Amino acid sequence: MESPRILYIEDEPGNRLLVKRVLEAEGFSVLEATDGVSGLEMAAKMHNELDLILLDINLPEIDGYDLAKRFRSTPGLRDIPILAVTANVMRGDRERTLEAGCDGYIQKPIDIDLLPDQIRAALRKNRR
Repeated sequence: MESPRILYIEDEPGNRLLVKRVLEAEGFSVLEATDGVSGLEMAAKMHNELDLILLDINLPEIDGYDLAKRFRSTPGLRDIPILAVTANVMRGDRERTLEAGCDGYIQKPIDIDLLPDQIRAALRKNRR
């Protein structure tokens, strides 16, 4: 069985490294984008190969909310599950990510013990 392929869009190098190490140790394949523009380009090129998008909400230029909306309005990308990853934990933040088109929400700081199971649950829930 092929390992699930995840696109992680995150501008903070330390977060990218941590998530990549944790998920690859669990058998996932992780592709990285450092901003929304490159994430959108990668997703458009590789949409047939992606199983899930992990999306930081606080990105420069195009924030995660706008990016999620763009994914949902782009043929080929609209059905790929998106999990928001964010430190935004105020009342309404979770709802805002879901309204933007995300399928779920992972709070920062990321609990690396829970992350692989959160990814697996999202993949099971959102089988295409």
